[in-house]
Amino acid sequence: MSVGHYENFPVASVLLPASLRHPVSVIYRFARSADDFADEGDLPAAERLAQLDVYRQELRQLEAGAAPQRPLFAELGQIVNQYRLPLQLFHALLDAFAQDVVKGRYTDFSDLMDYCRRSADPVGRLLLHLFGAATEENLKLSDAICSGLQLINFWQDVGIDWRKNRIYLPQDEMRRYGVSEHQIAAGDISSQWKTLMRFQVERARALIKSGAPLGRALPGRIGLEIRTIVAGGLRILEKIDKVEGDVYHHRPALTAFDWPLLLLRAL
Repeated sequence: MSVGHYENFPVASVLLPASLRHPVSVIYRFARSADDFADEGDLPAAERLAQLDVYRQELRQLEAGAAPQRPLFAELGQIVNQYRLPLQLFHALLDAFAQDVVKGRYTDFSDLMDYCRRSADPVGRLLLHLFGAATEENLKLSDAICSGLQLINFWQDVGIDWRKNRIYLPQDEMRRYGVSEHQIAAGDISSQWKTLMRFQVERARALIKSGAPLGRALPGRIGLEIRTIVAGGLRILEKIDKVEGDVYHHRPALTAFDWPLLLLRAL
């Protein structure tokens, strides 16, 4: 459960049905490699956006029924056709990664959730299509889980994101709680910071719990996979609470010791 903003992506999880591990890994490689264009290395913004545009062109090739140029997209085309995956979900991911290149601040929570709708929710929706369970209600629950996980990742990585000149904390809420960018830069965990983080944690917890019934709605190992992912997200929130929001010096993360507890909670 750890690679960048895809910490909760069930890559080749032993809980997944064996038949779905390959298509899940293909979707992951698409998302991970595209996310790296936005995040890794020292390329200027224009070159990062150009790399993402190459991926967009490959998706358009698939949409047109033409042969893609890259092996990854040949694999992607196979699973798109086999499972009838909506290509607009892949486009949404690319839009979110491009936004990370050019946008580093979010006006309010609605602005942030619009980003989550494109950066996180498509992943869950694609998995539901793979599972053959993309009903309207399931998609709604999945969106809540995925956006909740994305928020949790943001609150884990406030300091890391700051070094990339990104602040995902809504600007209006920072003003409301009296937290400045200077305070984030300094890793200052005064009372205002703790109060702001407590608010963010509680909202993320409520959001992910609102989607948790999906883990009971889906059968067998798929449902267990989802319940374990939810338990992992909630466990990280517990750890943020334990350090009173001091994610600068104590970045909460899952360890081997957490897994027995997560599986117990999922079961």
